[in-house]
Amino acid sequence: MQTATKLYKPEAMIFDMDGTLFQTETVLLPAYHQMFDVLRAEGLYTGETPPEERILGSLGMLLEDIWKVVIPEGGADVHNRANDLLLELQLNVLKGGEGLLYPDVKETLESLRERGVRLFVASNGLEGYVKGVSDALGIAPLFEAQYSAGEYQTATKVLLVEKLLQTYGVTSAWMVGDRSSDVQAGIGNGLGVIGCAYADFGANHELEGSDALITKFGQLIELYDNAPNK
Repeated sequence: MQTATKLYKPEAMIFDMDGTLFQTETVLLPAYHQMFDVLRAEGLYTGETPPEERILGSLGMLLEDIWKVVIPEGGADVHNRANDLLLELQLNVLKGGEGLLYPDVKETLESLRERGVRLFVASNGLEGYVKGVSDALGIAPLFEAQYSAGEYQTATKVLLVEKLLQTYGVTSAWMVGDRSSDVQAGIGNGLGVIGCAYADFGANHELEGSDALITKFGQLIELYDNAPNK
């Protein structure tokens, strides 16, 4: 764990989902391959399935931007169908019990709640996916609210987090995530930023600007307990 600047004890913590709470690849990759099988069967895509690295490297982006990277040759009809299919197939994989949280996520969230920290999710994903993951993995009741770009149609995570803060009257918070969009969302809203450096598909430069880096989710407890009151 690395602390770059001083963090003050927050009223709330706002979490990204993929690569922060949820081991995305445990559900994403099986669904990804199934999705391209369906697209080929429907005549919407020809050729080999693009490398997994394309979609893993795009996590954290808005879905419309992800498909521009993964299927750049596809039009809006292909991208829209991919959206619907990937959501449906990922939820099916989740129902099959294949999805995994990162180690100690649930226990750490419970400990933070016991300390009086308000917990939220802010994700660039679709509403059904974000809420489906937390429901399937038993962490939904721990959050006061779960915000997604798919539900609120926000152009950036900065705007999504701003909306959350205003709606719930949050005056101090830490933004916790693994991608540059999370860092930007925290900085853009004047929040402390905790970079999660344990996901395999994020690049090191993604977390530049974070106030602290953690290599295990459970380190949030130590950070919170050691942070002074402002």
